[in-house]
Amino acid sequence: MSESTISIIIPVANEAALIRAFLLHLRDRAPGAELVVVDGGSTDGTAVLAQELADHVVTAVRGRAAQMNTGARCSRGEVLWFLHVDSEVPHRCLDHIRLSLSDSRVSGGYFHLRLPRRGWIYRFQDTFGFYVGRLLRMRCGDHGIFCRRDLFFALGGYPDVPLMEDVGFVRRLYRAGCVSALSPRIITSLRRIDQVGAYRYTAACVLVVVLYCFGISETLLARLYSRMVTSRETLSENPQCPRRNFEAQHGPMAQEGLL
Repeated sequence: MSESTISIIIPVANEAALIRAFLLHLRDRAPGAELVVVDGGSTDGTAVLAQELADHVVTAVRGRAAQMNTGARCSRGEVLWFLHVDSEVPHRCLDHIRLSLSDSRVSGGYFHLRLPRRGWIYRFQDTFGFYVGRLLRMRCGDHGIFCRRDLFFALGGYPDVPLMEDVGFVRRLYRAGCVSALSPRIITSLRRIDQVGAYRYTAACVLVVVLYCFGISETLLARLYSRMVTSRETLSENPQCPRRNFEAQHGPMAQEGLL
């Protein structure tokens, strides 16, 4: 698969502060890739800023699954790579993806993750969590999930759920073939962790994973997760925080009687 074209799908919502720098970063480290930015109704000019550097800027209903599926349909690459805007990809990333997919048994894959801070709690998340996720066949979107285009559509794309859509899709990949865990690391931002604290964020993620394994619905998990990772102060100060965005799409969380 040495000559395969790769499309990078980037779902965004009000990321004006990051989008331009991230696209420049991709032009440097992923030269030749098709960049598809999928805007979920930003009000801060994200889409306008992206147009100069992206190959395509499209709009979709806000929600990672819907945005990534829309981006996949608008792309042209033989390989689809889904990235978050607050990531730093490794050097020669496209070569690593192509080499992995040169094995016809491989359905897709992802990269190792690194949190850019010292401390056992961060190694618990990016190292211990990596091996637990591999055992459970669970992987979050921060890892930069990629797969063959034809297989993506054959599997139905990302499931339309408010949380764990990446886990649901990765499990489909595992059922379709081998899934590669590439050793180079994607560095991801600490902004979500810093918003509520490393210990609280880790506890929320662990709880969600455990409940998911016991079959709790993604909608209920999304409400619980948003409650745990968003303080009332953050909700009132930041109109783009996870809880406010979720309530805009699914209604007030208090109706579920959680917490």
